[in-house]
Amino acid sequence: SIVVTGGSRGIGRAIAIEFANQNYDVLITYLTNEIAAQEVLEAINSVGVKGVALKADTCDKTSPSKIAESALDAFGKIDVLVNNAGISPKGPNNERLNSSDTDLKTWGHVFHVNFFSSVVLVNGLKTELEEAKGSIVNVTSIAGSRVHPFAGAPYATSKAALAALTREMAHDLGPLGIRVNAIAPGEVETSILSPGTDKIIDNLPLQRLGQPSEVASAIFFLCSGQSSYISGTEIQVNGAQHV
Repeated sequence: SIVVTGGSRGIGRAIAIEFANQNYDVLITYLTNEIAAQEVLEAINSVGVKGVALKADTCDKTSPSKIAESALDAFGKIDVLVNNAGISPKGPNNERLNSSDTDLKTWGHVFHVNFFSSVVLVNGLKTELEEAKGSIVNVTSIAGSRVHPFAGAPYATSKAALAALTREMAHDLGPLGIRVNAIAPGEVETSILSPGTDKIIDNLPLQRLGQPSEVASAIFFLCSGQSSYISGTEIQVNGAQHV
């Protein structure tokens, strides 16, 4: 079974459906969009596997125990955790947030959702993942390694921190048989895209947006037996935007 945070839409939705199609039972967490979460749940159940949609704030210290209890009650074990939930706030006029003018409350909120929630969840689900000799995938971003025209400083630095955390977790959890990797998407066609993305597309070697399903496929590879000796790496899924 798999736990996907932020699984009600975008890349999280694609991850849930990809793993369901690969015969995994799926638990998704969501925070506000219950209708979208139920639609994903229907898609999961339609392929004949079990699905659970759990309303949970991944920043809440009680979330890991709630998620573990729900997953174990429904599935009996947890094989995969994908830390996908993330936010990328903008300024009052939809401008990117910079490093000097953004208030500390916003910095803290972004880091709690994009970074600290992954620390909390991994530590909270470590026993279950060790028993399964499972996999963890953290969803980072191309913005974690360069200044991005739309993704602001809090988002970019939280994703850079998550990439570093991936390395540290791979080191710390490897002796438990748990593999930890990251996926860094580029411009993927989801609701998080900003106006003006079309100008970036023109400069991409593949000259198109990525699809959420393409990110999900790469994540499935990192959780499959085909990647059994891969841990501590961050795979760029961006149509060569990083070159």
